[in-house]
Amino acid sequence: MKTWMIAMMLAAAIPAAAQGFQPGSGELMKRDPDANLPPSPYAAKPLPEIKGVVSWKTLADVKTLKQKDRFIPDFGKSVAALDRQEVKLQGFMMPLEMGDRQKRFLLVALPPTCAFCMPGGPEQVVEVRAKTPVKYGFEPIVISGRLTLLRNDEMGLYYRLTDAAAVGR
Repeated sequence: MKTWMIAMMLAAAIPAAAQGFQPGSGELMKRDPDANLPPSPYAAKPLPEIKGVVSWKTLADVKTLKQKDRFIPDFGKSVAALDRQEVKLQGFMMPLEMGDRQKRFLLVALPPTCAFCMPGGPEQVVEVRAKTPVKYGFEPIVISGRLTLLRNDEMGLYYRLTDAAAVGR
């Protein structure tokens, strides 16, 4: 159920330009339905690690434990040390709302290839709440903010970055 809800949120959030919507016209622009975005050069290999930026390898230091009727994260020491700390993360933006600037979005380890599919597990997704809207794009971005480890999130997320700001593309 949670995966379905996230997929629906993501599908609704595809930027209008990516959907072929022409503002003010009330209809979709004519386009080739078979035309796809070119494959991302980042799809075949992970993003390179950057000094001073927390890697996705570090965020993957988490196990999933079953507790009663639900699954909860069990964070390793390297991740637990980051809780409530100012960090920088690098990844790809997955918007949660319409528009070319996003104040709340998902930062993911792999480039999105489908509006209905999550590009990885919960250890490869960070909910970002930015101080000021961040411009949407297909290239990786670096975001800084306060990282919070989510131990009981109803959407199944493990990480949230608050008071975030883009520091580079």
